Amino acid sequence: MPLTDQLRAILASLGGFGPVAGLLAVFCGLLIAELLLVRGLGAKRARGWLAALTITAVLGAGAWAVLLPVRGFLFMHLLFIDNQAVFMQVVVALGAALVVMYESVNRGGKQPNSPTANPLHDQLPPEWLALLVAVVAGLFLLAEAVNLLAIYLALELVSIGSYLLTALPRTRRSSEGGIKYLLFGAISSAIMLYGMSLLYGLTGTLDLTADAFGQALARQDAVVVTVAGLLTLAGLFFKLSLVPFHVWTPDAYDAAPLPVAAFFSVAPKAVALLVIMRVVTALPETTGPNPLQVPLAVLALGSILLGNLAALWQTDAKRILAYSTIAHAGFLLVGVVSMTGSGFEAALFYAGTYLIINLSAFFLIDRLALRNGGSLTMADFAGLGPQYPVLSVALTVAMVALVGLPPTVGFTAKLLIFSSLYETATADAGTTSGWLLALFGIGLLNAVISLAYYLKIPFLLFFRPRPNNATSAPALPMRFADWLAVGLAVLTVLLFLRPNWLLNILAGF
Repeated sequence: MPLTDQLRAILASLGGFGPVAGLLAVFCGLLIAELLLVRGLGAKRARGWLAALTITAVLGAGAWAVLLPVRGFLFMHLLFIDNQAVFMQVVVALGAALVVMYESVNRGGKQPNSPTANPLHDQLPPEWLALLVAVVAGLFLLAEAVNLLAIYLALELVSIGSYLLTALPRTRRSSEGGIKYLLFGAISSAIMLYGMSLLYGLTGTLDLTADAFGQALARQDAVVVTVAGLLTLAGLFFKLSLVPFHVWTPDAYDAAPLPVAAFFSVAPKAVALLVIMRVVTALPETTGPNPLQVPLAVLALGSILLGNLAALWQTDAKRILAYSTIAHAGFLLVGVVSMTGSGFEAALFYAGTYLIINLSAFFLIDRLALRNGGSLTMADFAGLGPQYPVLSVALTVAMVALVGLPPTVGFTAKLLIFSSLYETATADAGTTSGWLLALFGIGLLNAVISLAYYLKIPFLLFFRPRPNNATSAPALPMRFADWLAVGLAVLTVLLFLRPNWLLNILAGF
């Protein structure tokens, strides 16, 4: 293509790049605004203004992505905007806005008549907002990337911001968690880059949507394509916390401030899931099954088993949710394993509902822990149910939703993805069908196993007395942060009654 045509294509693409460019501009603006506002208004008022600016920016970027008339390729097949990319960008924007809103109204954790502050929030400096916006910009870019180089660069932007957010509090635990996160991230990134180099060597192109990409891979042995594809997906498996790239998850989530851990548990996973769909569908169409179908089924099965079994032995609520995210990463992958349009749509539906369910669980556990001196130890939740019935009932609803039981949207999400998997598994017989049926059966069985740890907290809240050595503090009034967490739990029930609300949004994008 002549240089003048390339320049015209780049200029024409700038209109579709607006949300990402806007977020990057806000990132730079937040760094400057922090210096000016803290000096002029004081730290407390400055944080309020910075939080409001961050919420406005991420919600504005999400709305901009929805209203943007541009669809299709940008920058000569470097990026691609479609309905799925826009949906994931909205999920990321909502997740970031909810996390910032919760942290801003819960800053410091102090409540009227509360003798203690919440240590889960005290150590978040103002610059965390700028880093969060940078991660959101990287996720927006990753959702649109269809070029291997663009995928890698966007993923690195997300990863670097995530490492910094994890280690941002000046504590030994945060430093250790951030270093572990960085080391495992660097290893997975190197593996991913090696896989991309193999794909480039096999196809001669970095464009997943190019005809030459699929045609060249169709001429290769299936084992070669499978190995190169799995190596390429290593970085995405790391973001999803899939086995065997899950080792960093419990320590990083435990070390990160709770709002940061809550964001990590949903937004990067949703976008990584979309990119996995793009890579899988870019592989050549043959008469046999997709070469990645069985390996992905094995990874999903391993993640579901390990996440649920490891969570059974945890005594810290935050680590339970960390292992829970490993299991749910496997459930998210079930929709991709089906390799059908309905399965992909079910996976997107699961990602959207998981945002609401998991943020609700993180927030409600934090609100109850705050009323107990900031302790996240399971035993310390005993007997809090009668004292704080609204929060305790809402947390019970969130835990039921994580299990996947009615009357919550968690049941609907699991029903959709396992229905699509069963249809694929029973379509034809063979080795692949056996693995898919094993994933179907063991995956459903794990929903029963997860009852043992998800319902442990509600059991302690309502059916166990307060420990003898527990300090008796007066009941604290409900605040906005409490109602925000409760509202998300109520939304999980409403979406069970009206799942078409979210399904229509998916269809309308």
